[in-house]
Amino acid sequence: MHYVKAKGILSPKNGMNLYRGCSHGCIYCDSRSKCYHMDHAFEDIEIKENAIELLEDALRRKRQKCMIGTGSMTDPYIPLEMELGYVRKALSLIYEYGFGFTVITKSDRILRDLDLLQKINRRTKCVVQMTLTTYDETLCKMLEPNVCTTKERFEVLKKLRDAGIPTVVWLSPILPFINDTEENIFGILDLCIEAKVHGIICFGMGLTLRDGNREYFYSQLDKLFPHLKEKYIRKYGNQYELSSPDNDRLMRLFHLRCSENGIVHNNNQIFEYLHRFEQKETATQLSLWDNFV
Repeated sequence: MHYVKAKGILSPKNGMNLYRGCSHGCIYCDSRSKCYHMDHAFEDIEIKENAIELLEDALRRKRQKCMIGTGSMTDPYIPLEMELGYVRKALSLIYEYGFGFTVITKSDRILRDLDLLQKINRRTKCVVQMTLTTYDETLCKMLEPNVCTTKERFEVLKKLRDAGIPTVVWLSPILPFINDTEENIFGILDLCIEAKVHGIICFGMGLTLRDGNREYFYSQLDKLFPHLKEKYIRKYGNQYELSSPDNDRLMRLFHLRCSENGIVHNNNQIFEYLHRFEQKETATQLSLWDNFV
């Protein structure tokens, strides 16, 4: 790991990355792409040492409350977070200043902060987004080796459900010739149905590859699935979007299953929901409520 001083922390759309780089080891990670100009080894985590100060200053200056998001580039619940506590400090500020919060993660470490997530959700809105790609536990450990498995993430989703915190699942990526099967899709959807997720984001059955993440992905295919890289190259060349040959059928099944079970599956509707700030209780109301619990 290494430290840097950042110039700012919130993007124009109110997203933040407290860290850059990741140690989860997912073989398909888009954040390895060269277009993001990460000038250090991906596993050498960059820590924005002044992130919390920058965040407090940004929240104090904002004229309107909004949703603050994190996790789009780097999963914030990497092991280092348990030592440094940047996410927890950020959550405390977000709650203190009355903002909403949403996070994308694959890690059960998020349960450490369940108390703060509930407090934010009681006052405004807190949505946890969790990525699920692979129903088979053995395959999951191959594709996403250094983070909790799908079964463990499912347990997190159920605990969030029981805590009254809405959840959204990212069904992505679905790797051609690896996990693009009806069994895999239905297995994940069954978990989502039981966990009563609000919505599932899916851009199609496939993945994207760019310079940087393509090379890493192919190197992992060579280790895990001999000769599959050659099949990818023959079929897709250097395409950015690699769609499963079974995309159309699997997408029909996906939309039908979601409709039958009341799960939002329109990406635009879900993103609108994630960005919409909602005020439930004022700070005064919440303080009075807390005195009785």
